[in-house]
Amino acid sequence: MNQHLLSIDDLSRAEAFGILDTAEELSKISDGASKKLPTLRGLTVVNLFFEDSTRTRISFESAAKRLSADVINFSAKGSSVSKGESLKDTAQTLQAMGADAVIIRHPSSGAAQRLADSGWISAAVINAGDGTHEHPTQALLDAYTMRQNFPAYRDSFEGLTVGIVGDILHSRVARSNVLLLKKLGAHVILISPPTLSPVGAKLWDVEISYSLDQVLPRLDVVMALRIQSERMINSYFPTAREYSHQYGVNASRLSKMKPGAIVMHPGPMNRGLEIAADAADALNSVVLQQVANGVLTRMAVLYQLLGGAPLVQGGTK
Repeated sequence: MNQHLLSIDDLSRAEAFGILDTAEELSKISDGASKKLPTLRGLTVVNLFFEDSTRTRISFESAAKRLSADVINFSAKGSSVSKGESLKDTAQTLQAMGADAVIIRHPSSGAAQRLADSGWISAAVINAGDGTHEHPTQALLDAYTMRQNFPAYRDSFEGLTVGIVGDILHSRVARSNVLLLKKLGAHVILISPPTLSPVGAKLWDVEISYSLDQVLPRLDVVMALRIQSERMINSYFPTAREYSHQYGVNASRLSKMKPGAIVMHPGPMNRGLEIAADAADALNSVVLQQVANGVLTRMAVLYQLLGGAPLVQGGTK
């Protein structure tokens, strides 16, 4: 595995499965009497967040602490960044403090790559979301959740059909999931209004659909994406009501899904827009399972980046 995790492209198929296998082994330890491992004792992990976050930041913090690392949470708000300090100056400050890993979330696409390539810092860099580019650990936890719910696809996702529905255009989660799911063998369908489908999406080697109802009976997984109004400078659909009517995941649509199909959402959810409350809280919704799996998957990433030899090799899957 590389020193950094900036993109799903940094992982081979075997390395991706290795992370999922390591997360599974860590889950057995977490279920025991002691939830902590001494693996990263004496190391310092920094959460460097230039965007607001709840689930991802807390998930990484919990993961690092369960591996006995010291954790520093750095938020742009209330820090020298709000006074105009550059990414370079911030990175050099963290280097002087002896950071061993920096988990960065940034509104600019490519910020994580810039930090890793700059020479400003020698720490491992993990991309926790950069602009509309990627969010690799979210894709890994999503894949781990799918594997939990579909044991038949444990060693290969070939035969699994995943529909990603909603704001594909602005979604770093969608991009990372497409890369990972294809790497693992799944068939991916991107479902959105034409205005929220990225230019060039047809080159991603995925199926494109503009109708959720048309493809719904084929899906094993329905992954609803948050409508990212904070990144929208134009009107991409007539009204919220119209969007929800055409693309919202609700109880009526749940009844048309395949037996055993699951509903996912990376959070935070806009209840009543891309997902109705009755769907978010349905028996086949695995949203909270995704949250729990985020800690295990990020533990696995930290374990393999900083802990030396991987807990599980991942084989040649």
